[in-house]
Amino acid sequence: MGGRGLDCTVELPPGGWLDSGPEMGNKSNQPVVILLGWAGCLDKHLAKYSAIYHQKGCTVIRYTAPWRMTFFAESLGIRSLQGPARKLLELLFDYKIEKNPLLFHVFSNGGVMLYRYILELLHTHRQFSSLKVVGTIFDSAPGRRNVMGSLRALAAVLASMNVLLKYCLLLVFAILVVVMRILLYPVTRFVHESHYDALLREPPRWPELYLYSKADRIILASDIEHMTEVRRQHNVAVRAVDFSDSAHVSHLRAYPSYYISLCTSFMHDCVGYVSVSPSQRPA
Repeated sequence: MGGRGLDCTVELPPGGWLDSGPEMGNKSNQPVVILLGWAGCLDKHLAKYSAIYHQKGCTVIRYTAPWRMTFFAESLGIRSLQGPARKLLELLFDYKIEKNPLLFHVFSNGGVMLYRYILELLHTHRQFSSLKVVGTIFDSAPGRRNVMGSLRALAAVLASMNVLLKYCLLLVFAILVVVMRILLYPVTRFVHESHYDALLREPPRWPELYLYSKADRIILASDIEHMTEVRRQHNVAVRAVDFSDSAHVSHLRAYPSYYISLCTSFMHDCVGYVSVSPSQRPA
């Protein structure tokens, strides 16, 4: 199901609220998980992650922002993702699940951009300040301004396009990045704070799990490790797992059992009652 004019998917628990099993407790205790996809991600890709939570009786909302917004509008300092961020939170009220524990699962910088605006709404709007966020999982994120990584990510998104159009868009993006992020950075940093810097100064709120890899050629592992260090200094409960050799947003595919155990164990720790088989828990 979609909602709020967003190209998103909302999955209610199997069989509805009344058939979710005793382990989940009552309706108001059942977690809601919002998946924020990476740029260019298809819904069928996010559905594989959605299944991790859906089979546990969670409501799952999955959404990926249009790549034109993440690569071009946001690079120009246009806060194009504020609207989708607000609509995602309003969906919780539409489905009357705004009092349920809320977990975010954020993928790459495309998801981080959207998550940044969600955090702003949680801080500044009374309607959303009562939402019970219990934790956030970052997969292959967040990363600083990285020209080569950004170009690799955009090239992957444009892979199926006409070759000429693909390289024209890559050239335009490269010029845009050099001008906005390097030449004009002394000016633009005061007008539009980077998403990475916005997360760095985020006050302590709820636990965070970072899933990353030193083999990632799009988001540098050092950026994620720096983020975790700063977050710990802010007294945030942080766990970070380096998969070592898996590619960008490919940790689930490379290590399915371990990845699933990390996510479900984290949710269990944050919410406190989701059953996890001992054989599924990480060593």
